[in-house]
Amino acid sequence: MKRSALIVPISILIHLTLLNGFLAWFIPEVYLNINSILFYNASWLMSAYAIDYYPTSRKERFFTNLHKPLQLYILFTLAYFAWFSLSKIRMGSIGYHTNVLLGLFACLLLYRILFYYARARYRETGGNAVHVVVIGRDRNLKKIRKVFDEPDLGYRYLGYFDNSDSKSPTYLGKVEECFRYIREHQIQQIFCIASRLSQAQLFNLMAFADNNLIKLKVVPDNKEIFTRAMTIELYDNVPVLNLRELPLETPYAKVVKRCFDVVFALLVIVGVLSWLSPLVYILQRFDSNEPLFFKQRRHGVNRKVFWCYKFRSMTTTADADTKMMTKNDKRVTKLGRILRRTSIDELPQFYNVLLGDMSVVGPRPHMELHTEKYQTSVDKYLVRHFVKPGITGLAQVRGYRGEIVQQADIVNRTRLDIFYVEKWSLLLDVKIIIKTVLNAVQGEEKAY
Repeated sequence: MKRSALIVPISILIHLTLLNGFLAWFIPEVYLNINSILFYNASWLMSAYAIDYYPTSRKERFFTNLHKPLQLYILFTLAYFAWFSLSKIRMGSIGYHTNVLLGLFACLLLYRILFYYARARYRETGGNAVHVVVIGRDRNLKKIRKVFDEPDLGYRYLGYFDNSDSKSPTYLGKVEECFRYIREHQIQQIFCIASRLSQAQLFNLMAFADNNLIKLKVVPDNKEIFTRAMTIELYDNVPVLNLRELPLETPYAKVVKRCFDVVFALLVIVGVLSWLSPLVYILQRFDSNEPLFFKQRRHGVNRKVFWCYKFRSMTTTADADTKMMTKNDKRVTKLGRILRRTSIDELPQFYNVLLGDMSVVGPRPHMELHTEKYQTSVDKYLVRHFVKPGITGLAQVRGYRGEIVQQADIVNRTRLDIFYVEKWSLLLDVKIIIKTVLNAVQGEEKAY
């Protein structure tokens, strides 16, 4: 525990060593002067401070805050190129400097991987351990134990105290017996189950912890209302639970996702739709004389209605806005079968992305009639409408796309959509896009 305080200073030292060594080696004509050295080191430290990069919690793993190194690299890249303008130094080849930065970031990322790997192995062998006990027992104890039992996190759970007797091997005795045990076994953290303790007992434990340099953590009486997306906000000194704090509600996430959507949409529109649309139009003339695009009203973010565009793959019928596509649907044209099987019919939705009605990745938008139906028949269905709908999504790449044959299909689709809404990250979007492309190439059973 004492050595853990050195983790952040050592990490800063290693990062600055890599930074200075890399730049001095590859751009000596730019870097080897006092002004450049001071600027780049200060830029790194200020960028890291701005995003709170270095402070880490015991529960943090490599993928926990993966967005932070990405943020740091972006900020430092901006500072790196800004220095050429500020210092009037001739930059030369922008490609060379880009490669220098990519190499630097690869080294820093490799260090991050090695750091978390070494820390996990060290903790698994007993290093950097923190001894904990729990005061009180309810159904939350099992959930907390799952965290304590992860060897790479370094917790050493010794047992619990509760006024209800138990034959459990981890039962240590009555609540009033905990004080002597904690002193004798050098306990460093105490977790209290608030529902099992009186106010007087909590105050006694708070005073005991403060007077013995022990960290006290209180598990509130949650009445089973906690969610994965919950955060705690302080209003003066009153903790208030926000049960639906979503990653995409942060300004950073909104800007990053929107920039990603616009760039990706422009690449597809210019690089693919610019020549594919005329080709599809010509081929459609062999099937029908109907318009190239099919548009339909769908529900978007916050249930806002928008026109969703597709390449026309079906003949126009009276039930187009009410009947979902089914296997061997007679409404599908010959060309439409190819478009639907390869998901090419979805590509015009990149116009929706550019307009801001949709995102590249997100819960798939449903017809208005289906939204009205599922919001009453599927629990928490409308949570998926907290974010923009997507051309592809987590549910789609997991096999829950197309026709809803049974209730389990829409339930599982909604479950995966909610998971995406609560756990969004740019890396998750990239993974879903890659999986979507692979599925389109390999073919999907429900792509009809």
